[in-house]
Amino acid sequence: MIIRAMTPDDGDRVVDIYGRAIKSGHATFQENPGNWADWDAGHMPECRLVAVNEDGQVVGWAGLSGVSSRCVYRGVAEISVYVDPDCQAQGIGKSLLRALISASEAEGIWSLEAGIFPENDASLAIHKSLGFEPVGRRRGLGRMSYGPMAGKWRDVMLLQRRSETVGVD
Repeated sequence: MIIRAMTPDDGDRVVDIYGRAIKSGHATFQENPGNWADWDAGHMPECRLVAVNEDGQVVGWAGLSGVSSRCVYRGVAEISVYVDPDCQAQGIGKSLLRALISASEAEGIWSLEAGIFPENDASLAIHKSLGFEPVGRRRGLGRMSYGPMAGKWRDVMLLQRRSETVGVD
């Protein structure tokens, strides 16, 4: 597996992986993956990564979204990491997250945030293994409109990773 910078040519596959993850009902509140233009508009231009298998196929991706337009938050970003459901439990997500942390620090980002459903044990474990700490539980943050928990209010665990090298005095 190779991790490389995402290009617009990867867009259809990125959206496909996101859409397939959405179907589980345990990845995001968003019901529709949209298209590449939607994805592109919703993510920072920096730190866009894909994992590519031996056959050259994109099997996972990672990206960042800003948390606020206020200048004081310019070094804070929310992460997204998604792996093709057929390729999970192979270390791809952890490799992408590790690379995303490194790329974000190279871009001057000092704090990464992740919002994860508390039932997503695997994602929580990966994040904690790479230095993310739970900072809170957002109770009843949103109501699911699809999937196995349709109609239910869902909690979201908020995790944060503060860089040890960027933004320290």
